[in-house]
Formats: sequence, C-alpha cells, structure tokens
Amino acid sequence: MKEFIEKIIKEIVERPEEVKIRENLENPRMPLLEVSVAKEDIGKIIGKKGRMIEALRILLAAVSRKQKKQYQLIVLDQE
Repeated sequence: MKEFIEKIIKEIVERPEEVKIRENLENPRMPLLEVSVAKEDIGKIIGKKGRMIEALRILLAAVSRKQKKQYQLIVLDQE
C-alpha cells in the first residue's frame, strides 16, 4: 500500500525526491501511513479545502479493502 500512495504523491508534487512515507504498524488492523513532503508541496497534497488529501484517502480505502485493512493517511508538517 505504501508504494501505491508513494507513486501517486510523487506525480503530484514538484520535488518527488523529498517524498517519504513511513508505515506505522502499531495497530495492525488499522496501519498508519505518514507522508512527509517538501514544505512547498504540502499545499499540493492537501489541496483546496482538503479535497486532494480526501481523494487520496478514498483511493487508499478502496484499494486496501482487498487486504481487509483500513489504512489511515496523514501528512506530517515539516518545521
């Protein structure tokens, strides 16, 4: 699942080399994907009114149903 989201996000951002995704498996039934991108690309990932991140979450949910898991997707703020 990590590779699926990473490929999509790298196509959206201006600096794909800075895309990092960490899979947090503390809760195996609901794994967490933590996305980190360049500071100037955060807006592109979130989108206007959160539409882009919501679309990514919907895609992730649709694909992850085959694995009988429910992934969560969050964007980490880089300071």
